[in-house]
Amino acid sequence: MAAKEKEFGNTLQTGGYRLTNQRQAVLEVISQNREKHLSTEEIFGEVKKKYPQIGLATVYRAVQLFEEIGLVQRISLDDGRMRYQMADPEEKHGHHHLICEICGEVFDFQEDMLELLEENVFLEKGFTVTNHSVKVFGICKNCSNQKKQ
Repeated sequence: MAAKEKEFGNTLQTGGYRLTNQRQAVLEVISQNREKHLSTEEIFGEVKKKYPQIGLATVYRAVQLFEEIGLVQRISLDDGRMRYQMADPEEKHGHHHLICEICGEVFDFQEDMLELLEENVFLEKGFTVTNHSVKVFGICKNCSNQKKQ
């Protein structure tokens, strides 16, 4: 198990949860696909390759537990499916997503340009923003190039 995955295993144990083989497999799939935004069904499909006997309900429970203790974050991309990726405790806010309207590819966008907006919201409304989620829809470079051809 990689150092980061071992750290996540320790987080589970600290919370009073066991790191079972199935949970470890779910965690590995999510961790090894950091650039992707996997649905529970996609995670299940990958875990099933290593553990053919695992059930979808087991994967759902593991993902839900990982979200509750802060190991993964849930993402809604407005496509009717919840997706998951590893949480980054270093991020002040969740990162943003660029979503291609043609191929459906999702790209992470790290830059946070909403600090001024958050400050204005606080000054004008007395509202403290604790997090935000930004989804930008458009056409990716690959699809743009294919349209030109």
